[in-house]
Amino acid sequence: QVQLQESGPGLVKPSQTLFLTCTVSGGSITTNDYYWSWIRQPPGKGLEWMGAIAASGRTYYSPSFKSRTSISRNTSKNQFTLQLSSETPEDTAVYYCAKDRKVVVTTRGDYWGQGTQVTVSS
Repeated sequence: QVQLQESGPGLVKPSQTLFLTCTVSGGSITTNDYYWSWIRQPPGKGLEWMGAIAASGRTYYSPSFKSRTSISRNTSKNQFTLQLSSETPEDTAVYYCAKDRKVVVTTRGDYWGQGTQVTVSS
């Protein structure tokens, strides 16, 4: 069974860059026909798809995040990462990583991490 787990700092100061890692077990991030996404949910708001990386390594980004988001992967560790620069308090949210057959994830599926709370505050 594929499992995903997010890790990274829970507190980030404004203007800094957020670095999160998704560690995948029970399956390979290079498995064909799947995308590996980052999604977040700010307090009181809905899910926001940020971007994804395909099994091939190609990346896709939401227009809302493209200018300051970078997704990469480390296949030897079966991990993929999120970098979100120029953090502001508006970036406070629960951040999730997920596996899906669709590149854009708008609803919860079977293969999601538990989520990690990130608070942007000085």
